[in-house]
Amino acid sequence: MKNLLFYSQPSHDIGHLIRSMAIVHSLTQEFRVYVVNSGGVIQDFPTLEGIEIVDLPITQTELSDSKLSVASLPIDNISDRRRKRLLELCDRIRPAAVIVERFPFEHHHLAAEIIPLLDRSKDYGAQTICSLGDIVISPTNKADYETETCQLINQYFDQILIHGDPSFISLNESFSCIRELTCDIHYTGYVVPDVDREFSPEAKTKPMILVTVGDGRLGHGLLDCVAQASQYLEDKIPHHIQIFTGPFVPMDIYRRLQAMAIHCSNLTVQRYTLDLLSYMVQADLAIGIAGYDMTLNVLQTGTRAMLLPFGGNVEPEQTRRLARLQERDILKIIEPEELDPILFSFETLAMLNRYPKPNDICLQGVKITTTLVKALVTLKKPFNLLNPTLEPLPCKDSY
Repeated sequence: MKNLLFYSQPSHDIGHLIRSMAIVHSLTQEFRVYVVNSGGVIQDFPTLEGIEIVDLPITQTELSDSKLSVASLPIDNISDRRRKRLLELCDRIRPAAVIVERFPFEHHHLAAEIIPLLDRSKDYGAQTICSLGDIVISPTNKADYETETCQLINQYFDQILIHGDPSFISLNESFSCIRELTCDIHYTGYVVPDVDREFSPEAKTKPMILVTVGDGRLGHGLLDCVAQASQYLEDKIPHHIQIFTGPFVPMDIYRRLQAMAIHCSNLTVQRYTLDLLSYMVQADLAIGIAGYDMTLNVLQTGTRAMLLPFGGNVEPEQTRRLARLQERDILKIIEPEELDPILFSFETLAMLNRYPKPNDICLQGVKITTTLVKALVTLKKPFNLLNPTLEPLPCKDSY
């Protein structure tokens, strides 16, 4: 079995790490996988059996991130230490493939360690792959940024895997120089762990509205609004409102919501669940913050949804996806001015009378990524699994 080096950036967010590990787990069917954890140690995150994880010393940029703990090595000459550890790993495992997340579309500050890794891996005949999301957020100087990115891709990479569906969002909408890239380019579909999971039907004691705001650091106004709206909905619909505040919600907010639930027979407030998808499948309506993971959960389950843009409509990446989904009648965007309990209760009633349109957006990113990487390593040349013309072709569910 050949070796594969997967350079990961888990400091981006926990949801991103979970999606990356889903790809890694699938790749272990074909490769011995070595994961380079370049973003710092995330405490208590479960590791996968049979995968070697190499933690790099944390960078100065990441020291302020509360989710990370500083690695044991001192931070003087940190770049040299990180680069040396990467090259030692490359020499030890002689990888057949190297997958790098998002570079050079993002993380240009890590070029001093990633480029030497790519150069060294080529000495061993490795195929080099960029793993990329569906939307690129460009800096202000977009022209210079795109020119530099194209040069780096064309010089160092054999393949780009875009984890998206071009019939929904095409990369050339956010990266205009895509036709200047000379490497193999494929869309994989969105990466959804357990996408083929089957949910056993359960008898509902009461119809349910699910409310969730992720880890609880944001969305407090939405939680308050729903909790207050529950009293207006109590005698109008039979639904029970299940709120998950997230484990990091401030204690004063959690206690206030629990106090409100005592006086509302249709409201339950809990911190979190380990199986949110099961609740979503059972729910008649899901209300929440529109983070990337919540959006994919809605696509996977097909549940009616009302979502408030992450960060109050200031995240262009999330807002763009939401606008497309609302145009397709898959969900409704909650505008900040709609966070009035009475108005929100009417919006909730209206949404319960609507039926979301089924979506055909490809969610098979885990399986398709593994197929494409295996083909590239085996054939040592571009693999025409999808026509890489970069036109918005439909992404197939299986190959």
